[in-house]
Amino acid sequence: MPRALLTEAKANKKDEFYTQLIDIQRELQHYENHFQGKVVYCNCDDPQISNFFKYFSVNFERLGLKKLIAACYKDQSVDLFSEQKSEKAIYLEYTGDNNSNNVPDPEQIGIQYLKGDGDFRSAECIELLKQADIVVTNPPFSLFREYVAQLIKYDKKFLIIGNINAITYKEIFQLIQENKAWLGINLGRGISGFIVPDHYELYGTEVQIDASGNRIISPNNCLWLTNLDTFKRHEDITLTKTYAGSESEYPKYDNFEGINVDKTQDIPMDYHGFMGVPITFLHKFNPEQFELVKFRKGDDDNDLCINGKCPYFRIIIKNKRPVASK
Repeated sequence: MPRALLTEAKANKKDEFYTQLIDIQRELQHYENHFQGKVVYCNCDDPQISNFFKYFSVNFERLGLKKLIAACYKDQSVDLFSEQKSEKAIYLEYTGDNNSNNVPDPEQIGIQYLKGDGDFRSAECIELLKQADIVVTNPPFSLFREYVAQLIKYDKKFLIIGNINAITYKEIFQLIQENKAWLGINLGRGISGFIVPDHYELYGTEVQIDASGNRIISPNNCLWLTNLDTFKRHEDITLTKTYAGSESEYPKYDNFEGINVDKTQDIPMDYHGFMGVPITFLHKFNPEQFELVKFRKGDDDNDLCINGKCPYFRIIIKNKRPVASK
């Protein structure tokens, strides 16, 4: 999200950013082999408006799912199949089509009430989490660290959406550094936008209205975070530049023995030492090609700097397979 919008979300707990179906389809197509025989849990999803629930229920048989569970926080509007108002949180379970029409009919979906408010941290929702093999959702922006920590605690596979700045959180970066999580396929403009309530103030964010009258914001700075294997993390970054003969293009840090590289595409293929690269490098990171050394700080524990000035956040990396200098 734009910084002002994300700050407001954290301060006021405005976490109603609903993922569009097109973005779910665009990302999930790369993970279909992971879902055969699995229980999928969408634990931040009001099923009456959740496109995650829609995607998995409609594609249940094709993906070979065992069960789909969806739960939401304090559902206060009409439920999925009636006009009745409800203040109670609900969860739904779907185990597949049983009348051969390949449609998730209302009578095939088990709607049950939770005793509490449906918070993903509640004992009830944790019990649902324990049943799951894979968690797929758009978690609350204001609780992203806590949400990911819970997934790691219960050793769950996951595919979730977050702000790009989430990879600057030390807890998230550590997971990536330890090869316990990585970025998904789509990033930035690869995630087209989110459906938000009409009362949200958007601070200049690009807004569109879709065919259903939904208000769509397009922040262009979000990512997918996952621990499901993808093809991208096994592809080498193609390196075309060399350090030898072009040292002036790569200034050294004042407080760390390494060079600064402003763009991932400019990483020199023949440099054997430490290099500072932008955080977006992680979208192309192949752990077989590079080592993640540290994030942002120099030897003096201050931000990396060049001639007294600090470039934007950098990740220190090292090439595991540098070529010989000519």
